[in-house]
Amino acid sequence: MSGTEHLTVRREGATLVLTLNRPDARNALSLPMLVGLYDGWLEADADDDVRSIVLTGAGGSFCAGMDLKALAGNGMLGEHYRDRLKADPDLHWKAMLRHHRPRKPVVAAVEGYCVAGGTEILQGTDIRIAGESATFGLFEVRRGLFPIGGSTVRLQRQIPRTHALEMLLTGRPYSAQEAAGIGLIGHVVPDGTALRKALEIAEQINACGPLAVEAVKASVYETAQMTETDGLAAELVRGWPVFDTADAKEGARAFAEKRPPVYKRA
Repeated sequence: MSGTEHLTVRREGATLVLTLNRPDARNALSLPMLVGLYDGWLEADADDDVRSIVLTGAGGSFCAGMDLKALAGNGMLGEHYRDRLKADPDLHWKAMLRHHRPRKPVVAAVEGYCVAGGTEILQGTDIRIAGESATFGLFEVRRGLFPIGGSTVRLQRQIPRTHALEMLLTGRPYSAQEAAGIGLIGHVVPDGTALRKALEIAEQINACGPLAVEAVKASVYETAQMTETDGLAAELVRGWPVFDTADAKEGARAFAEKRPPVYKRA
């Protein structure tokens, strides 16, 4: 498995767990973290035994955004990864899910701070759980910056525009309860249990047909900006082939025989 000094990777059954691991800086984004993230997304997509991904943070925080000390000119940790950026100048955007979408479902488990770049990465995930003391927000305008990780485009498509604009233009913090109320996250759980809940949801996903899961995820995103007519047509193109798979036949047999299905991605 891949990983760097600021991003750990481990397996929990069929789930790949990526952990932002710079707790002394509330997991502020660093070059080693970005490299590790992108490698993690690629590893999950390349391994057919991985059926879901959980993204979380170490030390009681998710991600406090970009390392502002580095942005101010004090240098970025992990200079030995500069060759990766030179080879792929888009790597940081892919790592932050701005220019890359994993084909496997991504479940975010948030504790503590999930602000600025943390909230921007969050918008690239599919299912989101937060501890009750978690804090969200896009603080960029308060610092004279622009949330260029995709938030001015994505946020208004994920929550009502009035809430998106308030979050973007005030730069104020949001509690987990308020974030759930506007639809930014799906579950609020007791502090310290977000990862457990995320793994439970991931396990439910893992028990489903992997080809069907990936096709459903792809269809949702592909059709999001289409007209209903175009979207329904695209759904047929994406969905019909799933019915001809061995996994579909196995699902039907397992249901008839009242047993758990054994899917083989075929």
